[in-house]
Amino acid sequence: MSIAMPQPETAPIVACTVSRDVQNFDLLIEDMETTLGEAWGDLGFVEALAFFGQPEAEALEFIALAMDQEDEDNLVLMTEVITQAKARKIKVILIAEDVTPASLHSLLRQGADEFIPYPLPEGELQLAIQRIQTPPEPEKIETNTPALRAGSSKEGAVIVVHGIAGGTGATTLATNLAWELATLGKKGETAPTVCLLDLDLQFGSVSTYLDLARREAVYEMISDTENMDDETFGQSLLTFNEKLHVLTAPADMLPLDLITPEDISRVIEMARSHFDYVVVDMPSTLVQWTETVLHAAHIYFATIELDMRSAQNTLRFKRALQSEELPAEKLRYVLNRAPKFTDLSGKGRVKRMAESLEINIEVSLPDGGKPITQGADHGLPLAASAPKNPLRREIAKLAASIHETKSEQAKAA
Repeated sequence: MSIAMPQPETAPIVACTVSRDVQNFDLLIEDMETTLGEAWGDLGFVEALAFFGQPEAEALEFIALAMDQEDEDNLVLMTEVITQAKARKIKVILIAEDVTPASLHSLLRQGADEFIPYPLPEGELQLAIQRIQTPPEPEKIETNTPALRAGSSKEGAVIVVHGIAGGTGATTLATNLAWELATLGKKGETAPTVCLLDLDLQFGSVSTYLDLARREAVYEMISDTENMDDETFGQSLLTFNEKLHVLTAPADMLPLDLITPEDISRVIEMARSHFDYVVVDMPSTLVQWTETVLHAAHIYFATIELDMRSAQNTLRFKRALQSEELPAEKLRYVLNRAPKFTDLSGKGRVKRMAESLEINIEVSLPDGGKPITQGADHGLPLAASAPKNPLRREIAKLAASIHETKSEQAKAA
């Protein structure tokens, strides 16, 4: 007499990699095993389309669609994979290596939920899985979204801030300059309208400095600027203290060349038509649309410090612009953490640096110390967190000077 032993149930497959050959993505295999154990499988592009129609596919939570430059010829097939997955409410994590921005943009617009570059950053796949498994909180668009008047015909001044090196205070200057402009004017006077655009699509931190949420509406707007209208643009903005309108960086890190010069031009022109001032916080990296912003700018601030890296980067920046016959003379250099008035040795170094680089340092900002970082961490402009700080005072003077010049030019016209 024999007794049949119960067989252990096989764990359901909750995820699949979909690729031409998963062996080309060994780091993906390791991360899938680490995160899911044996609860995942592997499919080719055509196999995935066939599998989606089978009962076993009902347990799928997501697919990891992996591609490299050789797969760009199969873009139509991969688009169909994404479309069929989304139709069955299966999440899609797109993993790409050496893929052109145009192809990446096309696949993201088809509905991919997450994008991760390959080789995979440490722990990024697990974080992406956690994000797609967490139900998104519904956005309350109406609570903090400005209503823009259709057909507005302002011609706002474009003020750009570009950090020539990391940590030179570009975002601090852009954020606080925008706030100072938005709060100008005496009692009874109408303050200028100001829009702050964070165009650092990867590490933009304006939202942190003003304690604003990053929203999916930003990506939706910049990925389809051809169909952007006043309402779409307005819904991508947030307001800070009912005075400053802000376009934050997208919620997820995106390639800087995902958007085109035409996209950037449309966004800036839309902002100009609704606001007196458009302040732009640029990424430190030069991208294909840097030229677009440079030509659109009325003032282009380049922030530097009194150190070798700033000097070297300034020289490279000037050469890059001149090699493309771009107007390098448009740059207005801002020295952050400038020497104090009594520091004669430091002032001498500043003079020698300017002479050796053949530039004019037109704005000098003092070192504001720890209150600058503390204010940013609390999501407050310096006017609220440290109103008497010397850096805040200089930025306020700069804002007043810009507004006065603009007002005089308007009267002269």
